[in-house]
Amino acid sequence: VQLVESGGGLVQAGGSLRLSCETSRIIFSGNPMGWYRQAPGKQRDLVARITSGGVTNYADSVKGRFTISRDNAKNTVYLQMNSLKPEDTAVYFCHAAAYGMNYWGTGTLVTVSL
Repeated sequence: VQLVESGGGLVQAGGSLRLSCETSRIIFSGNPMGWYRQAPGKQRDLVARITSGGVTNYADSVKGRFTISRDNAKNTVYLQMNSLKPEDTAVYFCHAAAYGMNYWGTGTLVTVSL
């Protein structure tokens, strides 16, 4: 099972990035998808999550700035990140919960400079 992330990079504070995560239909369809992040020396934390029906929830630190969405035709989940801050710097991981198991992407690095 593969979750393939893309869209990370270096951006100045206040800028925007959009992350994408594509996976197989058997994993994507009918299952919740999410984005987590892990900064150096810190634990991996939930950033945003979206159910198969489109219900979303966000970490308090990103509410109003980040938007998670999913394209069911493309088996892809997105994370639109606006008004980025240096403290958003982390490796961002795509996550899928399916069939009683957790699936993870390899991560994409987001670096926000001053």
